[in-house]
Amino acid sequence: MTDQIVTEAAPGAPDVPDAPAAPKPRDRRVLRAVARWTAAVVVCAGLGTAAAAGITALDRTDVPGLATEDDGRWAYPKLTRPALPAGSPRPFTPGNTGEVHHADLRALLLPAPAGAKPDAKINGGWGTVDQFLSVYEKDAVPALKQALADAAPRGIAARAWTMPDGTTTRIHLVRFSSVAYAEGFKDNVLKVGSDSGPALVGASEGRIESDLSGEIRVAYTAVYPFTEKAPHGPEQTRWAYVQAGDTLALIVQSRKGTAPLVPFQQTVALQNHLLG
Repeated sequence: MTDQIVTEAAPGAPDVPDAPAAPKPRDRRVLRAVARWTAAVVVCAGLGTAAAAGITALDRTDVPGLATEDDGRWAYPKLTRPALPAGSPRPFTPGNTGEVHHADLRALLLPAPAGAKPDAKINGGWGTVDQFLSVYEKDAVPALKQALADAAPRGIAARAWTMPDGTTTRIHLVRFSSVAYAEGFKDNVLKVGSDSGPALVGASEGRIESDLSGEIRVAYTAVYPFTEKAPHGPEQTRWAYVQAGDTLALIVQSRKGTAPLVPFQQTVALQNHLLG
């Protein structure tokens, strides 16, 4: 069965059939929260309660300005979790104690929203280590490159786009050979948690994004969102790491002046649900 995450459809997007079974009561609370971001219904099987702290979306009533239709959200197409190889379980389900994503990693990337201009070089296909590391300041790259060589990730997928208002988005998914390698890279190399990790190109030191305090959790995933502590150059940057089993995601958004918060929250929320 293919799980579905249905968001506000772009014009001409194909209809997706309803899931055959209704989610459990606890799941409905998670689905309603994501629906607030997408103005549509979200149908996801087995989300459950979080075992790790992860911020994926906000109640629209928790943040000023989210009660209106024109709140800055982007119109993402309908999202569907990709089909799995025959006999392969989804992560975080019985029979998959290794928390492995068996689906094609490229299909787990969040698609670009309506109106976006895709990046011709980072277009949703397989990425490279150098491409992934290009988001970091040069001083941090040698150590990160060596750590990735030691961890030997199974694959990297990436997508980037620019919106009409100038907001750029880059998403990198790095799948490791096990959840232990993914967590080890996050904890011991990136050192993400209360710290924002290695410096990104054009960004100053980050602070935890406190405006994401009204959190909704996806089972067994964790989200670490950051915003620059102080202006650093002409752009503002927001970024988030998502830890989901054997896969680590990095989502970066920048814009000249101020990077808008609402689409950042929305983008992180939807990418997290695709991985959860």
